[in-house]
Formats: sequence, structure tokens, C-alpha cells
Amino acid sequence: QVQLAESGGGLVQAGGSLRLTCAASRRTFSSYYGWFRQAPGKEREFVAAINWSGSTTYYADSMKGRFTISRDNAKNTMYLQMNSLKPEDTAVYYCAGSKSGSISQPGQPGEYTYWGQGTQVTVSS
Repeated sequence: QVQLAESGGGLVQAGGSLRLTCAASRRTFSSYYGWFRQAPGKEREFVAAINWSGSTTYYADSMKGRFTISRDNAKNTMYLQMNSLKPEDTAVYYCAGSKSGSISQPGQPGEYTYWGQGTQVTVSS
């Protein structure tokens, strides 16, 4: 079993930046990791994903160019750098980890086994 813990959320003005961190309780070399978010009254939404080596990344269209996902396997940690934040980015952000090193749809929540509790990101206008 792997526990994931997010941190780094908070309140920021539009145009600002935040870096979210996801710490895993143990090494998961083969896992994909992803970030999802959920705003009040909306479904959970894919943000970004990264493969086990960090060589391949995936982004939702609305995040491309503004968000960057990365991971440091030596620290069992994944990051989401968020720049040029907009009020519509306000949501609870969740990190997720897969059990398998090979998943077919990195943007689908069902591909991930492990989930963190979430961290709130609020962007004011």
C-alpha cells in the first residue's frame, strides 16, 4: 500500500504561481503519477500525468504551457508547478499513483490506485 500526501496549496492572486508537492510513503519506481482536480459541483478533472522515469508527460489542453509536472524518484516525490493561475483553476487538487507501470489512459482516474487527500488551491481575481 502507498500513501500519498499533497501539500503546497493556498490562496493566490490571478497570474500568480504555486507549486504543489505529492509525497509518497515508499518508492514506486514503476508507477505513473497524475494530478487531478475537482471544483465544487464539478466532476474530477485530469490535470497532468507523468510516467515512471519522467520522460513522458501528459497535460490537459487548458493546462498546457502553464503547468509543469515533474518527479524526483530519489525523494519519492512528484511536483506540479502552476504558473499564470486563473480563477477557474480554483479546486481541490489530488495526486494519484498507478499500481502498474503501464497504463493506457493516463487521463482517466480509474487507471490510478492510490490517491491523496487533496490540497485546496484558490485563485482570486
